[in-house]
Amino acid sequence: MELNWKKLAFIGSSLLLLSILVFRCSYNDETLADISIPEDTLPPPKLNIEYGLNLDSFIVVEGRIKKNQVLSEILLKHHIPWGEIDKLVKVAKPVFSLRKLNSGKNYTVLCKKDSSEKAQFFIYEPNSISYVVYDLRGDMAVEIKKREIREVRREVAGVINYSLYQTLMDIKVSPALAMELSEIYAWSIDFYRIQKGDRFKVIFKEQYVQDKRVGVGKVESALFEHHGELFYAFPFEQKGHVDYFDENAKSLRKAFLQSPLKYGRISSSFTRRRYHPVQKRWKAHLGTDYAAPKGTPILAVGDGVVSDARYKKFNGNYVKIKHNSTYTTQYLHMTGFAKGIKRGKFVRQGQVIGYVGSTGLATGPHVCFRFWKNGQQVNHRRQKLPPSLPVEKNLMPQFKVLKDSLKLELDAIPYENGEKAVLAKK
Repeated sequence: MELNWKKLAFIGSSLLLLSILVFRCSYNDETLADISIPEDTLPPPKLNIEYGLNLDSFIVVEGRIKKNQVLSEILLKHHIPWGEIDKLVKVAKPVFSLRKLNSGKNYTVLCKKDSSEKAQFFIYEPNSISYVVYDLRGDMAVEIKKREIREVRREVAGVINYSLYQTLMDIKVSPALAMELSEIYAWSIDFYRIQKGDRFKVIFKEQYVQDKRVGVGKVESALFEHHGELFYAFPFEQKGHVDYFDENAKSLRKAFLQSPLKYGRISSSFTRRRYHPVQKRWKAHLGTDYAAPKGTPILAVGDGVVSDARYKKFNGNYVKIKHNSTYTTQYLHMTGFAKGIKRGKFVRQGQVIGYVGSTGLATGPHVCFRFWKNGQQVNHRRQKLPPSLPVEKNLMPQFKVLKDSLKLELDAIPYENGEKAVLAKK
């Protein structure tokens, strides 16, 4: 009998279909619903964690401190009575006083998820990195915390057309880098005399919280070309202190700062003949005037002892510092003295000694800075100031390895569109 292969194939397919139907009928929807996946194989639910707390457990109210707004105005709305507010103020005082709340700063109130909706936490954010958690429960507690900072290593280069600040803005770098550079080069470059065409290259760490830029970290190396002269800066540690040195291992830190202010502008230079704006006559001006807003901190340009700190009719409030047998400096027209500044007080370079004002014979807020060398008033901006200690001889091999590596990297950065960012280790 000859086999009919087509009939056999048809019969096989029919039997297979019938088996599938029988299987499905024996496992109805209820049976399938009973089949469950073990919980330990499921991914854990994602928690909404912020400020170290699970926000999903609270009613979240966010806001911004208004002008002249006080804490009680916020907390009374969230059912915290006066007695508890008074207790919180006392608990907070030694950690972060509630009197420090500034308008425009963000805050968050976390309230109970029940009918009372009473506040459990008050969080205040004084800046992008820090936040203060006020625990309103029970005995109450206050803690200052910081967000995790991610650092990005950047290499930037720029040519100055108007100012260092504007150039950094143009290449999308935080102006805070200008402050870092002004401190590194404070003993070498007068940043009030930066001119068009000056150039710079910097390798530094930029700080981020999540994706928001919040500040500038360590400057790893820099090159500033000022008036055609090259100024390299390489950080190196010796005797437990990190300082910046040039390519010849000489310290960039000189005996004196170039200016008694971090911010400001020269409003009048040292001259033997100037028309006085108040006395309306020509006379010598044996100092340099730095104009700045009232209250701007005035810095001692070098270590020394305060030889005078008082008020005089023309000088106003002033401080005079004897640095050594050769050099003396004076700072005039202060609105007031820094705490503890008096005759005989020893001060350190960069220490705040007073604040910009317009006391005495002055038309506006400024500090008149005077500089004596061997008893004679001289123009401090023309002085060749002595350097401090160089890299120690026994540390020269380590410094040379570091310097050669960073200098090679700096020199390779182009001035045109010279920038790159690389994730750095935390």
